[in-house]
Amino acid sequence: MTLQELRFIVTLAREKHFGRASAACFVSQPTLSVAVKKLEDSLGIILFERNKNDVRVTPIGTKVIEQARRVLEEAELLKHVAQSDKDQLLGTFKLGVIYTVGPYILPPLIKELSRLAPTMPLEIREDFTTNLREKLRSGDVDAIIISLPFTEPGVVTELLYEEAFVVLMPEDHPLTRFKTIGEKELIKYNMLLLEERHCFREQVISSCPACFTAVKSQDEHNWRTVEGSSLETVRHMVASGMGITILPMTAASTDLCPYRDKFITLRPLRGDAPSRAVALAWRKTYPRKKAIEMMLKAISSCALPGAEK
Repeated sequence: MTLQELRFIVTLAREKHFGRASAACFVSQPTLSVAVKKLEDSLGIILFERNKNDVRVTPIGTKVIEQARRVLEEAELLKHVAQSDKDQLLGTFKLGVIYTVGPYILPPLIKELSRLAPTMPLEIREDFTTNLREKLRSGDVDAIIISLPFTEPGVVTELLYEEAFVVLMPEDHPLTRFKTIGEKELIKYNMLLLEERHCFREQVISSCPACFTAVKSQDEHNWRTVEGSSLETVRHMVASGMGITILPMTAASTDLCPYRDKFITLRPLRGDAPSRAVALAWRKTYPRKKAIEMMLKAISSCALPGAEK
């Protein structure tokens, strides 16, 4: 039994697919398959149920994989303990970021961190919250930037900033006549959403329940939603006139948009506007405390439009 084999089964349990797991481990699929089978044979148990489309963890496999995660975390801790006398800002910092935050925080963060800690380059992993949680637990990443609430045993979180949600629409949309927009106006128009698995999608739905639960008769307007794969895709869809959407301020007001203030415009939501809190999370046992402190300092120095710290 090797640490590499343990990494293989932990990754396979997360991805539930040999192809994706082998890509994540940077090995060929046959190499991963053989290693997993070898470990199963040495333990005398079946860890995974296999079929053509996916992989399922067996009940005993769940227990083994949970222990494997702990072993990998302790092995990572041992490596850091051995280097504890060295500069904690020396060496790569592996940072995970959810898709709906990454495009807006990473450009200024990378620039600021390279100024404050030039010997600590970033290794970035963008992913969904569920996957980042697993990567943090297994030690695949050192810290993650996620949206609260986020709870995980043995993990510390610190608030980075909060941002309000706003309505984004084409510049000639009928709703531009309002200074603020409420639920009764929103339900009249096509609402653009992120695809499932994005936590921000659920936050948008909860911010305007009537927009997504209303049942329209054939005599009324054609109510529907359209989905996009990323916030940037959704924003392009708004600019093309496909509908309106709700975005966090950092995404709605970013200078990354090539046609900002030309084809699209935004309005605040009426009343107690919904918002999200973005936080940094890391394991309590993570030994590079100065690296975490530097990461927090760099993020706090970033100028993010619409973010309140």
